[in-house]
Amino acid sequence: MHLYFEKIELRFLFPAGTSRGVLRKKPSWIIKSVDNPQIFGECSVIPGLNKDYESDFQYEAKLNWVCNTFESLYEQLGADNLLDFFCKELVHYPSILFGVEGLFYQLKRCAGKDPFESAFSKGDASIPINGLIWMGSIDEMKVRVREKIQQGFSVLKFKIGALDFKSEYELLSQVRKEFGAALEIRVDANGAFDAHNVKDVLTKLKEINIHSIEQPVRPGQWELMRNLSEDGLVPIALDEELIGIRTIEQKNELLESIRPQYIILKPSLHGGLIGTLEWISLARKMDIGWWVTSALESSIGLEVIARMVGFLNPAIPQGLGTGGLFENNFESLLVIEEGTLKYQNV
Repeated sequence: MHLYFEKIELRFLFPAGTSRGVLRKKPSWIIKSVDNPQIFGECSVIPGLNKDYESDFQYEAKLNWVCNTFESLYEQLGADNLLDFFCKELVHYPSILFGVEGLFYQLKRCAGKDPFESAFSKGDASIPINGLIWMGSIDEMKVRVREKIQQGFSVLKFKIGALDFKSEYELLSQVRKEFGAALEIRVDANGAFDAHNVKDVLTKLKEINIHSIEQPVRPGQWELMRNLSEDGLVPIALDEELIGIRTIEQKNELLESIRPQYIILKPSLHGGLIGTLEWISLARKMDIGWWVTSALESSIGLEVIARMVGFLNPAIPQGLGTGGLFENNFESLLVIEEGTLKYQNV
């Protein structure tokens, strides 16, 4: 079997604001089979966040290695052994590993074996999800909130930290007042705050019953993050903190040291599907909550993530979607209905 890859530039429908800047487009590489158009996987990258991406030249050199290695070893090792080989060899390249895992997943589905078969994959169940409110002007964010509420979302996640916090807090307060206690509000700070202001921020957020705050300070400050988790002002969720933590021992040490209330997992950043499942296994043992979200994949990667999550039957709303924020996405069998994600199995 012969493989090749193509680079795509996914274009946002609107400037997507984060505390790290405004995104207008992002790259992905699609690994494809020459022999079967149903076999493919997505390697999704957010430049500046993915540690396995330095340049197109460096990244595509590794993708060439993947394609050549697959072709030379596939007949010799077989699919399962070759996937195990890639999981070990690509531990420092989680986004590429996720694309390879997606390709092997499609291989198995084409052979009539679905590792993630579930009520969700059969179209008989849905996954509750949060509606994401991207950063923008306060007026823009107000419009987006009302759109999400009208679409049936009962959980909203706000990107905060790029604007003046006083203005962001006023918006969150207005949302809480207008839509009441039944609306679950999550916030994602992307490490925007620091030791000097984070407790003041959390104290204010506690006043309006925020469900959780994702990555309130930049990664690497384990003692500070542990203190914030112990204080219990607002439940702490780790995201960027998990990037680059690769072995079971390292993962266990981080979770034991910080003891967050939640971890948030992106397969393209946190070790592919195999790494994500390892994180979830450890979190369950420590009674740490979790949810899975995307790293801005197209519908190709999102479908694989959604099918994995559906198989896990999650207890709380997830951070998934259909890739509807891109103007040039691929066709998708994923749809959003009343704040849930469904798979149209045809």
